[in-house]
Amino acid sequence: MIRKMICITCPRGCHLEVDTETLAVRGNRCPKGEQYGKTEVTDPRRVLTSTVRLEGVPGACRLPVKTAAPIPKGMLFAAMDALNGVTVTAPVAVGQVVLSDIAGTGVDLVACKQF
Repeated sequence: MIRKMICITCPRGCHLEVDTETLAVRGNRCPKGEQYGKTEVTDPRRVLTSTVRLEGVPGACRLPVKTAAPIPKGMLFAAMDALNGVTVTAPVAVGQVVLSDIAGTGVDLVACKQF
């Protein structure tokens, strides 16, 4: 079976065709496209971006956060559930770990803004 997709690893946006049985990739103009196509078919991953509660800063009630690395696409909802109970107290530095090993993925959730 051939799966069609658009590569998102660079601005070119190559139109890929990936054979799901052999993992042969066509349409990529660079090695990153080939790797993206294979990964998207076998183990799709995404960086999760969201916010968590923030205390100790007048006028600010949410802290922007993201996963430090992509997590399995199937774990996104579990990771979002894990965010519900998270509250961070200022001061917070960019890149500071807010939640370790989110939803058992082995990936940390980090702050994206300094307060």
